[in-house]
Amino acid sequence: MVSLIITTYNYAGYVERAIRSALEQSLSKDLFEIIVVNDASTDRTKDVLANYTDEVRVINLEENVGLAGARNIGIKKAKGQFVIFLDADDYIHRDLLFMQRLYLTENNSLDAVSTDYWLVDERGSHIQHVNAEEHPIACGIMFRKDFLYKIGLYDESFRAREEEDLRIRWLKAYRIYNIILPLYRYRMHNENLTKDEKAMEEGARRLQTKYR
Repeated sequence: MVSLIITTYNYAGYVERAIRSALEQSLSKDLFEIIVVNDASTDRTKDVLANYTDEVRVINLEENVGLAGARNIGIKKAKGQFVIFLDADDYIHRDLLFMQRLYLTENNSLDAVSTDYWLVDERGSHIQHVNAEEHPIACGIMFRKDFLYKIGLYDESFRAREEEDLRIRWLKAYRIYNIILPLYRYRMHNENLTKDEKAMEEGARRLQTKYR
Protein backbone atom coordinates (compact mmCIF):
# COMPACT_ATOMS: atom_id res chain seq x y z
CA MET A 1 0.00 0.00 0.00
CA VAL A 2 0.97 3.63 -0.63
CA SER A 3 0.39 6.31 2.02
CA LEU A 4 0.00 9.77 0.51
CA ILE A 5 0.53 12.39 3.22
CA ILE A 6 -0.67 15.99 2.91
CA THR A 7 0.44 18.46 5.57
CA THR A 8 -1.34 21.78 5.80
CA TYR A 9 -1.14 24.98 7.80
CA ASN A 10 -3.53 27.82 6.90
CA TYR A 11 -3.94 26.69 3.30
CA ALA A 12 -7.75 26.50 3.26
CA GLY A 13 -7.74 28.09 -0.18
CA TYR A 14 -5.49 25.41 -1.67
CA VAL A 15 -5.83 22.13 0.23
CA GLU A 16 -9.06 21.05 -1.45
CA ARG A 17 -7.36 21.00 -4.86
CA ALA A 18 -4.57 18.86 -3.40
CA ILE A 19 -7.07 16.40 -1.92
CA ARG A 20 -9.09 16.18 -5.13
CA SER A 21 -5.96 15.37 -7.14
CA ALA A 22 -5.17 12.60 -4.65
CA LEU A 23 -8.71 11.17 -4.82
CA GLU A 24 -8.60 11.18 -8.64
CA GLN A 25 -5.56 8.91 -8.84
CA SER A 26 -5.71 6.09 -11.40
CA LEU A 27 -4.17 3.65 -8.91
CA SER A 28 -6.80 1.30 -7.49
CA LYS A 29 -8.37 2.80 -4.35
CA ASP A 30 -7.52 -0.29 -2.28
CA LEU A 31 -3.80 0.25 -2.95
CA PHE A 32 -3.40 3.69 -1.38
CA GLU A 33 -4.59 5.83 1.51
CA ILE A 34 -4.68 9.61 1.97
CA ILE A 35 -3.66 11.16 5.29
CA VAL A 36 -4.07 14.90 5.91
CA VAL A 37 -2.26 16.39 8.90
CA ASN A 38 -3.73 19.78 9.80
CA ASP A 39 -0.99 21.53 11.78
CA ALA A 40 -3.31 23.56 14.03
CA SER A 41 -4.45 25.88 11.24
CA THR A 42 -6.22 29.08 12.33
CA ASP A 43 -8.11 29.66 9.07
CA ARG A 44 -10.99 27.56 7.61
CA THR A 45 -8.81 24.51 6.92
CA LYS A 46 -10.58 22.37 9.53
CA ASP A 47 -13.98 23.14 7.98
CA VAL A 48 -12.72 22.24 4.50
CA LEU A 49 -11.27 18.94 5.72
CA ALA A 50 -14.55 18.03 7.44
CA ASN A 51 -16.06 17.51 3.97
CA TYR A 52 -13.58 14.72 3.20
CA THR A 53 -13.52 12.60 6.37
CA ASP A 54 -15.32 9.72 4.61
CA GLU A 55 -12.50 9.37 2.08
CA VAL A 56 -9.45 10.77 3.86
CA ARG A 57 -7.83 10.17 7.26
CA VAL A 58 -7.77 13.63 8.82
CA ILE A 59 -5.53 14.39 11.80
CA ASN A 60 -6.27 17.78 13.38
CA LEU A 61 -3.43 18.84 15.66
CA GLU A 62 -4.24 21.07 18.62
CA GLU A 63 -0.76 22.61 18.69
CA ASN A 64 1.38 23.76 15.77
CA VAL A 65 4.42 21.49 15.48
CA GLY A 66 5.90 22.73 12.20
CA LEU A 67 6.23 21.03 8.83
CA ALA A 68 8.86 18.48 9.91
CA GLY A 69 6.83 17.48 12.95
CA ALA A 70 3.60 17.23 10.95
CA ARG A 71 5.26 15.02 8.35
CA ASN A 72 6.66 12.75 11.04
CA ILE A 73 3.18 12.36 12.53
CA GLY A 74 1.90 11.42 9.08
CA ILE A 75 4.64 8.82 8.62
CA LYS A 76 3.94 7.28 12.03
CA LYS A 77 0.22 7.00 11.22
CA ALA A 78 0.85 5.61 7.72
CA LYS A 79 -0.17 2.02 6.98
CA GLY A 80 1.60 1.84 3.64
CA GLN A 81 4.89 0.24 2.67
CA PHE A 82 5.56 3.35 0.58
CA VAL A 83 5.17 6.99 1.66
CA ILE A 84 4.86 10.11 -0.50
CA PHE A 85 4.30 13.75 0.50
CA LEU A 86 2.06 16.27 -1.21
CA ASP A 87 2.15 19.90 -0.10
CA ALA A 88 -1.29 21.37 0.55
CA ASP A 89 -0.78 24.11 -2.05
CA ASP A 90 0.33 21.68 -4.77
CA TYR A 91 -1.42 18.90 -6.69
CA ILE A 92 -0.56 15.82 -8.76
CA HIS A 93 -1.21 14.14 -12.10
CA ARG A 94 -3.67 11.25 -11.89
CA ASP A 95 -0.99 8.66 -12.79
CA LEU A 96 1.67 9.73 -10.27
CA LEU A 97 1.01 7.04 -7.64
CA PHE A 98 0.50 4.34 -10.26
CA MET A 99 3.81 5.06 -11.98
CA GLN A 100 5.94 5.40 -8.86
CA ARG A 101 4.45 2.34 -7.15
CA LEU A 102 5.06 0.31 -10.31
CA TYR A 103 8.74 1.25 -10.30
CA LEU A 104 9.19 0.38 -6.62
CA THR A 105 7.25 -2.88 -6.64
CA GLU A 106 8.90 -4.17 -9.83
CA ASN A 107 12.47 -3.22 -8.84
CA ASN A 108 13.53 -3.95 -5.27
CA SER A 109 16.87 -2.24 -5.88
CA LEU A 110 15.18 1.18 -6.03
CA ASP A 111 15.06 3.00 -2.69
CA ALA A 112 12.86 5.95 -3.69
CA VAL A 113 11.33 7.38 -6.85
CA SER A 114 10.75 11.03 -7.78
CA THR A 115 9.30 12.58 -10.93
CA ASP A 116 9.84 15.83 -12.75
CA TYR A 117 7.35 18.60 -12.04
CA TRP A 118 5.58 21.56 -13.58
CA LEU A 119 5.85 24.95 -11.97
CA VAL A 120 2.29 26.30 -12.12
CA ASP A 121 0.76 29.67 -11.27
CA GLU A 122 -2.24 30.47 -9.06
CA ARG A 123 -4.64 29.31 -11.78
CA GLY A 124 -2.74 26.10 -12.50
CA SER A 125 -1.28 27.27 -15.81
CA HIS A 126 2.03 25.59 -16.63
CA ILE A 127 5.05 27.87 -16.32
CA GLN A 128 8.04 25.55 -16.63
CA HIS A 129 8.89 21.83 -16.80
CA VAL A 130 11.58 21.23 -14.17
CA ASN A 131 13.94 18.27 -13.86
CA ALA A 132 13.59 17.06 -10.26
CA GLU A 133 17.06 15.56 -10.26
CA GLU A 134 18.65 18.92 -11.10
CA HIS A 135 16.25 20.99 -8.96
CA PRO A 136 14.85 18.70 -6.24
CA ILE A 137 11.85 19.51 -4.08
CA ALA A 138 10.57 17.89 -0.90
CA CYS A 139 7.36 16.42 -2.28
CA GLY A 140 6.45 14.02 -5.04
CA ILE A 141 9.05 11.47 -3.91
CA MET A 142 7.86 7.97 -3.05
CA PHE A 143 10.03 6.50 -0.29
CA ARG A 144 10.22 3.05 1.19
CA LYS A 145 8.86 3.84 4.64
CA ASP A 146 11.19 1.53 6.58
CA PHE A 147 14.19 3.38 5.10
CA LEU A 148 12.81 6.70 6.38
CA TYR A 149 12.76 5.20 9.86
CA LYS A 150 16.32 3.97 9.43
CA ILE A 151 17.64 7.48 8.74
CA GLY A 152 15.67 8.96 11.64
CA LEU A 153 12.71 10.67 9.91
CA TYR A 154 12.59 14.49 9.72
CA ASP A 155 14.64 16.56 12.14
CA GLU A 156 11.93 18.52 13.95
CA SER A 157 14.36 21.22 15.08
CA PHE A 158 14.21 22.58 11.49
CA ARG A 159 11.41 25.04 10.73
CA ALA A 160 12.63 25.46 7.14
CA ARG A 161 14.94 23.47 4.82
CA GLU A 162 13.91 20.29 6.66
CA GLU A 163 13.71 18.54 3.29
CA GLU A 164 17.37 19.41 2.53
CA ASP A 165 18.43 17.93 5.84
CA LEU A 166 16.43 14.75 5.15
CA ARG A 167 17.87 14.48 1.64
CA ILE A 168 21.46 14.80 2.92
CA ARG A 169 20.92 11.92 5.35
CA TRP A 170 18.96 9.88 2.80
CA LEU A 171 21.63 10.14 0.10
CA LYS A 172 24.33 8.96 2.50
CA ALA A 173 22.58 5.58 2.63
CA TYR A 174 20.16 5.39 -0.30
CA ARG A 175 19.35 6.71 -3.77
CA ILE A 176 16.45 8.53 -5.41
CA TYR A 177 15.61 7.42 -8.95
CA ASN A 178 13.95 10.14 -11.05
CA ILE A 179 11.32 9.51 -13.72
CA ILE A 180 11.57 12.14 -16.44
CA LEU A 181 7.83 12.81 -16.60
CA PRO A 182 6.34 15.98 -15.04
CA LEU A 183 3.68 14.35 -12.84
CA TYR A 184 3.83 16.78 -9.89
CA ARG A 185 2.46 20.33 -9.91
CA TYR A 186 4.45 22.82 -7.79
CA ARG A 187 2.36 25.93 -7.31
CA MET A 188 4.07 29.33 -7.17
CA HIS A 189 2.33 31.97 -5.03
CA ASN A 190 3.11 34.69 -2.50
CA GLU A 191 2.57 32.45 0.52
CA ASN A 192 5.18 29.80 -0.38
CA LEU A 193 7.31 28.97 2.67
CA THR A 194 10.41 29.35 0.49
CA LYS A 195 9.57 33.07 0.23
CA ASP A 196 10.05 33.45 4.00
CA GLU A 197 13.63 34.71 3.78
CA LYS A 198 14.21 34.80 7.53
CA ALA A 199 13.10 31.17 8.01
CA MET A 200 15.13 30.03 5.01
CA GLU A 201 18.26 31.80 6.25
CA GLU A 202 17.88 30.25 9.70
CA GLY A 203 17.44 26.84 8.08
CA ALA A 204 20.60 27.38 6.06
CA ARG A 205 22.53 28.24 9.22
CA ARG A 206 21.23 25.10 10.94
CA LEU A 207 22.33 22.98 7.98
CA GLN A 208 25.78 24.54 7.98
CA THR A 209 26.16 23.95 11.72
CA LYS A 210 24.91 20.37 11.51
CA TYR A 211 27.07 19.25 8.61
CA ARG A 212 30.19 21.39 8.69
